[in-house]
Amino acid sequence: MLAVFRTGGQQYKVKVGDFVSVEKLPYEVGEKVEISDVLLTENAGVVAIGAPVIPGAVITAHVVEQKRRKTVLVFKKSRRKNYRRKNGHRQPVTILRIEDIKQ
Repeated sequence: MLAVFRTGGQQYKVKVGDFVSVEKLPYEVGEKVEISDVLLTENAGVVAIGAPVIPGAVITAHVVEQKRRKTVLVFKKSRRKNYRRKNGHRQPVTILRIEDIKQ
């Protein structure tokens, strides 16, 4: 079974047992998360497409880890103006393990 869901302004394609890194969600490690923003499901060749979401479809996942991604360097410079700024950014993410997909 396959599903596409939306969270944090991005879409993710997952199967049962997959680990997915999404934008930070307000849950603790070990908690159960239910995502109802399911856009598409596929089960044994039968595809269900939502408009925009499938009513009643739920993806159940467990929070495995709350962490931050690798550092992205932000470097600004103006030529001949003696202006240089170096900054780093680490985006917080939540690692989910997909447990179940219900249509």
